[in-house]
Amino acid sequence: MSSDKFQNKYRIPSARHPHWDYGSNGIYFITVCTKNRQYFLGDCKEGIMKLSTAGAIVQGFWHEIPKHFPFVTLGDFVVMPNHIHGILIFDKTNINSESNIEVETGHCPVSTQNGELSNDKTHAQLRFRNQGKNTVSSIIGSYKSICTKHIHPIVPDFEWQSRFWDNIIRDDKDFNAISQYIINNPLTWENDKLFGEQTENLIDESGNPDK
Repeated sequence: MSSDKFQNKYRIPSARHPHWDYGSNGIYFITVCTKNRQYFLGDCKEGIMKLSTAGAIVQGFWHEIPKHFPFVTLGDFVVMPNHIHGILIFDKTNINSESNIEVETGHCPVSTQNGELSNDKTHAQLRFRNQGKNTVSSIIGSYKSICTKHIHPIVPDFEWQSRFWDNIIRDDKDFNAISQYIINNPLTWENDKLFGEQTENLIDESGNPDK
């Protein structure tokens, strides 16, 4: 993806600001993992990712996000066997503050094409509970919930890791590097920190991947 997307609009002094409003304009690098790193989402061999049915559902609902959150533009995105990486770009400049977007951190409803709602809270949502609706956590919580709802009839054991990893992209250099990392993830899969042994403790208490 071109750096034109960034346009120097979201320069932020820290990649993880303790007081940052995660509902404000910015560019966010998101990683969501399956529970215990289980390979629910497909298989990656020789640089090619072959999605399972669960992986296809996960991919499909990611691309639905801007339909439900009109202030969100999607950057690069990839589904890997046990995790996803994606970039969310928030721009609420032209969004009326009174606009009624049906998402709240506490209940996390998500509209689907048939009008059904899902109500599943996660630890990641609770982590940002006081930040209100239309935040990174409410969107990712909603996304995880609707994916789980549609995958469970096919794969009853499917679960996400309770937390997710978010990082504020600070400038063009970070944006380009992260975009390239996402694009190349299938090619570098066997050297990825998430490749290999499945484990419970992928995410530590700070919400960051274990090193």
